[in-house]
Amino acid sequence: MLSSRNILAIIIAAASVTSCNKKPLDLAPVSSFGVQADSMNASHDGASYSLGSPATFNFTGNPVAVTFYSGEIGHNYIYRNRTSAAGISRLIFTNALNAGTQANSLHVMLSTDFKGVVSSRTVVQGVVTANTLVYDSAATQANIAAASWIDVTPSKLATNATAVTDTIDLSTYAAAGKKVFIAFKYTAQAGSIQNKWTITNLTLSNNLSDGTIYTIGNLGAYNVPIVNYGGTTFSPGWMAFPVANTYNWTITAGTSLVITGAATATDATSNAEAWTFMGSIDLTSVTPDMGVAVKNITTAVAPFKYLYPAVGKYDAVFAATNLTAYTQDTTTRKIPVVIK
Repeated sequence: MLSSRNILAIIIAAASVTSCNKKPLDLAPVSSFGVQADSMNASHDGASYSLGSPATFNFTGNPVAVTFYSGEIGHNYIYRNRTSAAGISRLIFTNALNAGTQANSLHVMLSTDFKGVVSSRTVVQGVVTANTLVYDSAATQANIAAASWIDVTPSKLATNATAVTDTIDLSTYAAAGKKVFIAFKYTAQAGSIQNKWTITNLTLSNNLSDGTIYTIGNLGAYNVPIVNYGGTTFSPGWMAFPVANTYNWTITAGTSLVITGAATATDATSNAEAWTFMGSIDLTSVTPDMGVAVKNITTAVAPFKYLYPAVGKYDAVFAATNLTAYTQDTTTRKIPVVIK
């Protein structure tokens, strides 16, 4: 079955052919499109089905494209363009102290004005070496120092190798369109074994009042897909940077963040400081709701069946579109559906 994007591409291609021929496609007005469920109630303003029985929808008219929004979570027509919604922003991660006993060596930090790590790709004879980053240390340290950092470290981090899972509510810092950086700051002192920290199972989510949970950040690399209710967004990724000494965070994409300081007191000849950053990211982000393409320019009108997986009330919406090189016409038809 073709996706909504593929359908749009086919429609545009058909419109372009029409434009070249200077003859508009002979399409009926989209207003002639109609939908009726096979189990309409007496007033014909809704339909009801028993759980396990598919809803069947019959069409009239012949639009170029029809997209179906079931009304389930993640598939509501009214949220098809929504990218932001107020909710509770939660950062959840598991941490373990695998070596060392130095106090206060790990902090979770947040900034709304950090300008990021300054880096560039290595260029050899005019060719970019894609996987080699060159840091501008002075500029990056200046950005870290100039930023306003808020310490949001939870009160009970791990005290040994027994992992602890912490949840931090970041809702106070969430505002639509206002992006933040989240960082783990590591510090270590000279003279004793320096700590080793392991961070795993990290998710940053926007939790809405209707029970939907949108993952908006994790340990995935930059631009690795994150799927929410069938819709796709992308991880903001992580970047590590040592400020003092050479000890730095090791980022294993999708798995962990690990930092190891001096393994012996003899090796701990100087202090260490290193940061790893995720961002920038809008804490109010959500993934737009998705529809299912049920008809395109290459297919004929046919009954459409859909099996709802749970008891409930749903607003099924069909969005129909006609498009030529000269006009575009879109309409929707809504049928309330009850699954008993």
